Amino acid sequence: MKTFRIASTAAAGLALVAAVACAQETPSADTETAPAEAAEPAAPQFTMADVEAAPETWREVEPDNLWILETNKGRIIVEMLPEVAPKHVEQFRAITKSGDYDGTVFHRVIDDFMAQGGDIFALKGRESGLPDIPGEFIFRRDPSEMTMNPIGPEQDAKQGLYKGFPMASQAQFVAEMTADNMLDSWIPHCPGVVSTARTDDPNSANSQFFLMRHQASHLDKNYTAWGRVVDGFDVVRAIKKGPKPNGTPIENPDVLNKAVMASDLPEAERPVVYVQRTDTQAWTDKLAAADQLDTDICDVPRVPAVVEG
Repeated sequence: MKTFRIASTAAAGLALVAAVACAQETPSADTETAPAEAAEPAAPQFTMADVEAAPETWREVEPDNLWILETNKGRIIVEMLPEVAPKHVEQFRAITKSGDYDGTVFHRVIDDFMAQGGDIFALKGRESGLPDIPGEFIFRRDPSEMTMNPIGPEQDAKQGLYKGFPMASQAQFVAEMTADNMLDSWIPHCPGVVSTARTDDPNSANSQFFLMRHQASHLDKNYTAWGRVVDGFDVVRAIKKGPKPNGTPIENPDVLNKAVMASDLPEAERPVVYVQRTDTQAWTDKLAAADQLDTDICDVPRVPAVVEG
């Protein structure tokens, strides 16, 4: 059995010196003491009436990219972004379809950091049966086709939004100097981002995932992020924390009762999710204001979504 752990903020300095975000094999006290961050500003609430009133400012998420987690605390809906980590998305879809996530627990949860789940071995005494996934920490982006709405001047910006996802990247002018006219880009570990646990081997990710409760920039480009919570972030924040610093497991941990892809549900039963478009003038103005305040993309309010069903 492999032990998958995500380096906490307190251990980040050591991890980065070692040039990896090391997944420690044994618990340590500092993993429970990630510094608290300011509460996320309340996002405006939208309804289907808003979607119907201005449909051009919303997009419907494809059912094959909607990952639904039914937990004992409530429902979490995640949008997958296969263009940034296609191998990870393919594997998480496959494991979901197999039913192996059903009944697994959130076994490592740090209050101001993340909630980790997907430990199939702990429930069934076996791994997923699928091969480990090569790291997809960074992807190559064609800025002419995959356009990021930036914070700051377009040619110089290194952060922005794409389809509602926070994104970080080389500055656009760099594309003019590369052989393929593309840029290194990645999803930063902002609140609500979904990423993949691994050991200290960068190519050891398999089935375990984690849901970001707060920002953890030391994980960027060291762990593969591929999703974003579009509904149920309050559930993510409510998942019971633990284990204790001495290694004592979580007593009665919260459970992932069932994971399903929306596309595998009968059409009448699947939720329909609309995400506010971020390639609009309204969001351009918001990001321009963020630039004036020198705001990090993780501090920009999360992009709203409306769920029907």
